[in-house]
Amino acid sequence: MAQLRHQALNLVQTREKVEVQAPSKRISEYFGEMAFTKAQMQTTLSPEVYKRVTDSIKNRKKVDIETADAVAAAVKNWALERGVTHYTHWFQPLTGATAEKHDSFFDPSKGIENFRAEALVQQEPDASSFPNGGIRSTFEARGYTAWDPSSPIFIYGKTLCIPTIFVAYTGEALDHKAPLLKALEAVDKAAVKVCRLFDRNVSKVNASLGWEQEYFVVDKALYNARPDLVMGGRTLYGHNPARGQQLDDHYFGSIPSRIYDFMKDYEIESHKLGIPLMTRHNEVAPAQYEAAPMYGPVNEATDQNQLLKDVMEKVANKHNLRVLFHEKPFAELNGSGKHNNWSLVTDTGVNLFQPSSSAKDNLLFLTFFVTTIKAVHEYADLIRSSIASAGNDFRLGANEAPPAIISVFIGSTLTKVLDKLEKSGDIMVEKGENLYMKLGIDQIPPIILDNTDRNRTSPFAFTGNKFEFRAVGSDANVSDPMMVLNTIMADQLADFYKKVNKKIDGGREKRLAIIDILRDYIKESKPIRFEGDGYSDDWVKEAAKRKLSNERETPRALDFSVTDKVVKLYEKHKVMTKVEIEARHEIRLENYIMKVQIESRMMGDIASNMIIPTATKYQSQLIENAKGLNELGLDATEIKKTIEQVSTHINNVRRLSHEMTEERKRINKIEDIRERAIEYCDSVKGKYFEPLRYAVDKLELLVDDEDWPLPKYRELLFLR
Repeated sequence: MAQLRHQALNLVQTREKVEVQAPSKRISEYFGEMAFTKAQMQTTLSPEVYKRVTDSIKNRKKVDIETADAVAAAVKNWALERGVTHYTHWFQPLTGATAEKHDSFFDPSKGIENFRAEALVQQEPDASSFPNGGIRSTFEARGYTAWDPSSPIFIYGKTLCIPTIFVAYTGEALDHKAPLLKALEAVDKAAVKVCRLFDRNVSKVNASLGWEQEYFVVDKALYNARPDLVMGGRTLYGHNPARGQQLDDHYFGSIPSRIYDFMKDYEIESHKLGIPLMTRHNEVAPAQYEAAPMYGPVNEATDQNQLLKDVMEKVANKHNLRVLFHEKPFAELNGSGKHNNWSLVTDTGVNLFQPSSSAKDNLLFLTFFVTTIKAVHEYADLIRSSIASAGNDFRLGANEAPPAIISVFIGSTLTKVLDKLEKSGDIMVEKGENLYMKLGIDQIPPIILDNTDRNRTSPFAFTGNKFEFRAVGSDANVSDPMMVLNTIMADQLADFYKKVNKKIDGGREKRLAIIDILRDYIKESKPIRFEGDGYSDDWVKEAAKRKLSNERETPRALDFSVTDKVVKLYEKHKVMTKVEIEARHEIRLENYIMKVQIESRMMGDIASNMIIPTATKYQSQLIENAKGLNELGLDATEIKKTIEQVSTHINNVRRLSHEMTEERKRINKIEDIRERAIEYCDSVKGKYFEPLRYAVDKLELLVDDEDWPLPKYRELLFLR
């Protein structure tokens, strides 16, 4: 039974190096060659068409059919020159993955390669088999994909990929991209209004994102010998090795040569696609790594992250490796997150979260800074729900990830600034007096960058010129948390603008009106600010006093996404309808149920088919050894103790597996999906996963290493 494990171990020792050769010595010479970027458009489209396309992208307007036809002709020629034979609408359904249906450029009826505006702009994939939360019946199959011009078309393999949204025949969004685009439009409009209180030249505000993708890498053969990794992406069993991450020697250490070749390879492919990867390094846990790009527009960055994950998986296979994006693939080791570095940037080149040497500009900075904190305070529960998943539940609240309690870290310097502003009382400014100096705002620029430390225990931290949303899971599509973040920011900015203008209409001087509202926001949002250790038990108690939620499990955390307050928020900014909100809630509950159900089944299958037979066989060997010692008149006490231990754990594995199976049968009869999800959480995962794992992991320590069927942690993590 251990044959597959030993074959895998032999394969690892005989792996040959995969040669990786870049197309050129300089990345700049091939960067973006497989992406139809604005630079490509400018060289292939007429000036008039190029202007119409870029104006449509900037103003978020529909591209007219004549312009689309010109783009289609140019992109077809560009693709054919590179050996492309097919095209696809590349979209992001609510499965968490990407989807595509390939069509040939070749038109048999005409005997030529053909591609017109109609094919570029719209396709009709089957919508019945994608998650829809009850929006579409099984027999109602029609759905549409529609071109998103704001994200570059790209060539992947020999296929032209066109980023699109995905909607039902009746118009509801069935993907992650459509609501995100609406949220970005909402925050743009709201932010521009506020910016114009300071600078009338601002006409657009873009949300910016820089993600940090953490992941694990294991050998392909060892991966294939672990059914739990193959089916669920994480190890359901496995005793901690003697050496894990306690020496802190892996973090930022020398990258193993085989992993280095893999990194170099996927970076080359990513750079061709225009993904601006900048950083690579070892992460804290053994076999854990990170990749990070330069920041970019949220929509493009989101698409690039989804594409990168696909590129990494394909390249890993070439190197006989497997990438694990699960948030917690190994127990007792650091999990993997995807930190989202978010900021807002004007079309005049101002990062609205960047302190300045100008006191006037710092009032603009403080406006967006304080408004963000207020938005997080108002919608902390919605933010929590946006990062809820079966995988992330294993990571959040552990000693390597932020807790499930949403809080904001801003650092000691800005804490002092906000505290001073809050307590300043009524502001009386005499003629000629410097308002900004009086408020201490001038003190920010010289010291802010040196004194805004990082707090890795905070889920939402200000890091100098951006906010870092650290609670997002490694496997997540960042569209959801980014959609939430930009929507709540749009709402809070709209509230700010309305209140400031009301004071101005009442006769208050504009600068003082702005400061009045900021002071109110600072006072109201104070409970969400926390500068201490988010891992500590004291913070849990303190958060409860502040009436901050601490919902650690996904089924209940998802309740926050369908409250009346949230429905009104999304409908107000035209991001989602109530039908779409409720559908997504149902889809996420169903996804949670399926993930826990799959893991539960795998735990039972592995226990019954691999662990119990192996342990029983070993037990029989021990019994024979004990008989032999007794016949020789020797002491068999220690062997008998081991036999009893093995017997106890076998019985526990058998009993727990059976009980867990019966519990699933009971739960599957529950019709209400929320109740069913909670029962899977509490009565399957919560009741059986840890006790069953404990019994199996104890058997791993007792059974002869030669007989154990599953690759062990020391092999998965350290053999490269």
